[in-house]
Amino acid sequence: MLVNRVLNSVIAGFVAVLIGFASTIALIYQTVINLGGDANLAASWLLVLGLSLGITSIGLSFFYRIPILVAWSTPGAALLISNAQGVSINEAIAGFMFSAVLILLCGVTGWFEKLMNKIPFQLATAMLAGVLVNFGIGVFNHMNEAPFLILSMFMVYLVSKRFFPKYSMIFVLVVGVFVAWQTGLILPTNTQFIVAEFSYTAPQLSLEGILSVGIPLFIVTMAAQNLPGIAVLKAHGYKAPVSATLTVTGVTNLVSASFGGYALNLAAITAAICMTEEIDKDPQKRYWAAMAGGVFYILMGFFSGYLIGVFSTFPSALIFALAGIALFTTISNSIQQSLSDTKYVEASMITFLVTASDLMMLGISSVLWGLIAGILTLFIMKKRE
Repeated sequence: MLVNRVLNSVIAGFVAVLIGFASTIALIYQTVINLGGDANLAASWLLVLGLSLGITSIGLSFFYRIPILVAWSTPGAALLISNAQGVSINEAIAGFMFSAVLILLCGVTGWFEKLMNKIPFQLATAMLAGVLVNFGIGVFNHMNEAPFLILSMFMVYLVSKRFFPKYSMIFVLVVGVFVAWQTGLILPTNTQFIVAEFSYTAPQLSLEGILSVGIPLFIVTMAAQNLPGIAVLKAHGYKAPVSATLTVTGVTNLVSASFGGYALNLAAITAAICMTEEIDKDPQKRYWAAMAGGVFYILMGFFSGYLIGVFSTFPSALIFALAGIALFTTISNSIQQSLSDTKYVEASMITFLVTASDLMMLGISSVLWGLIAGILTLFIMKKRE
């Protein structure tokens, strides 16, 4: 029993970190290049991020005995690529620090937690389903790109889910990598082992850096990352220590910003992988998966110089299919929970649809607009009643 629990936790932690790392490494690399850095600086950023995420994930999960996986802000990296044009890397670092201070204030004051406690559980799970559903759809969209690869992974998932549910994702991963290699989708690489080193960049405070980087990064991190991250925990029956987590991630973000720790937040998509029944029937024992993920984050940081080259050879279809398949169970559970109370069905459905859309208005992503639309629907419907 203990061996199975350890093995399941290690597998879940590895898959979560693999997906998070491989699916967004290109964004971080491009961010560094756009800001005037090079591959060595990108490796430094990944080293700092790996250590920061690993230490906070292990510490928070062990202290609270719940699976709290911390991640870097993927939408934040995408935002930096588009918003940081004309901003120097020193000004961007100051923007990272400004965003971290705002996150820290949210944690210390408890404002964000009070707001979250007023949001109905059904709307939070509907928002989570809206965030994740495109990853599930993406599995079959990528079948156009690599039909044999995706079909092989999908069939292995169905068969292993039927006979070996606890090990289904490791089978999917192994078969996916093997098929991609055999079909020539993974090309040989001459990547050499390079030890990543810390690289300090002095911050330079400027109004442009705050307006173009600091404030947008804060809004995106809170709305598109921490909000779904809290919803994931609630959807799996955990009482999220919101304020404490924001305080810890805010402090860590502030300390690591000058070395490339641009934004730290609660994981949502990858965290869900660490919370399924396949890990352990007892929800109180699943925090070991998040701790295992923390260990892999640290290893990822130390080997970041080498991994940049290795993961760049993986086809995008493999990474996105792996992410989508790993989230099938969480997506179905979230949809079911969001529709569990007839009073919230319409508001939950609108929250789900808006969140899943490509809406981007006033610089705010569909995640926050989905929640706003659901709350507005709930308010109007209650007034009518």
